[in-house]
Amino acid sequence: MTSTMSETTDTRRDADSLLANWPYPPPGGWTADDLDLLPPDGPNGEPDFFKRVELLDGALIFMSPQRRIHERLIRGLTNYLDAQAPEHLAAVSQMDIKINKVQRPSPDILVIDTEVADDDRTSYDPAEVHLVVEVVSPESKFRDRKIKPLRYASAGIKHFWRIGTENGGPIVYVYELDPASQTYVPSGIHHGELSLEVPFSIKLDLNDLLTRSSATG
Repeated sequence: MTSTMSETTDTRRDADSLLANWPYPPPGGWTADDLDLLPPDGPNGEPDFFKRVELLDGALIFMSPQRRIHERLIRGLTNYLDAQAPEHLAAVSQMDIKINKVQRPSPDILVIDTEVADDDRTSYDPAEVHLVVEVVSPESKFRDRKIKPLRYASAGIKHFWRIGTENGGPIVYVYELDPASQTYVPSGIHHGELSLEVPFSIKLDLNDLLTRSSATG
């Protein structure tokens, strides 16, 4: 479900004004800052209606409920990355990146500067993000493969991974930013084991991401 931008601008924002004409966008369209004003429940009291929403190109994107394998991959990889990251970096899951006024995606996993891993934060700036990981699900294939990588690259985020499954196990597509073109270039496809030196030294058994120990943290 999406709701698109309009052309005028209104600087007075609160939850009531944002949802006054729902499902039409508020005056001036949706902005990245609006997501901090939305209540968890929907305009008609729908539980957790705005719990999983992101902003892409000024449109609100409502994310479908996760499949169990999706959740297991996110949790397992977040644990691995956080354990292997140097002290100045930390891995977090399902936090927003506020790229600009009309772009606020919510990647599955981010590696950020430890100094900004504040419990009160709801989003991070692109300069604070070193790696973005998207775990592809059936409903997110187009966004994860075509739209979001372009937005992350244009924001200058140096490393992007896309994770899918093949023959029952994870497969990781690794990309690095080409600063000249501001686009991602592929640097490897990993089955079974992943071993990299950027954005830091990482070595993990991909199949172990789905084991009980890594999935439960």
